[in-house]
Amino acid sequence: MSKTALLILSEGAEEMEAVISADVLRRAGVKVTIAGLQGANPIKCSRDIVIVPDTGIQEAAKQTYDAVILPGGLKGAENLAQSDIVKNILQSQEKNGRLIAAICAAPIALKSHSIGTGKQITSHPCKQGDLSTGEYTYVEKRVAVDEHLITSRGPGTAFEFALAIVKYFFGKEKAASLINPMLINTEIE
Repeated sequence: MSKTALLILSEGAEEMEAVISADVLRRAGVKVTIAGLQGANPIKCSRDIVIVPDTGIQEAAKQTYDAVILPGGLKGAENLAQSDIVKNILQSQEKNGRLIAAICAAPIALKSHSIGTGKQITSHPCKQGDLSTGEYTYVEKRVAVDEHLITSRGPGTAFEFALAIVKYFFGKEKAASLINPMLINTEIE
């Protein structure tokens, strides 16, 4: 059974987290839709790399997805945290028991929209103080998985983050099968 994922990209997003996540998931056979929060126009990311989304968020929000993925980048994460459409998508995702995955600074959007409260999460160290205020159990793991919520720390953990999503969908063997062809120096927990 094929899986689908919505990756929400905003101005100021961390491009490595977005591209690595989309790429690894596509290698695993997941149909990934990259939706621009500001529409379908090219998006300037945190390191001035421009990415052209597949569609705008308004169009993408008409469908449901097996996973919703939020890349970090401080400005990008702040935009996600302030967006009503992101709030609606995440609330529907959570209500229906579908996967939500956020990396780096993006877990601040989870907090802003009251998503995953009571769960174990991690984030970029610069956001630990914002997320250690009682709504969550904060852990300093490279990737934290708690039921239908996956969080991770930053650009250096992007492959592990994406592989955790693959494992969630297809199991450890499928995730492990992607490691050697990409020459990744990691193991699947």
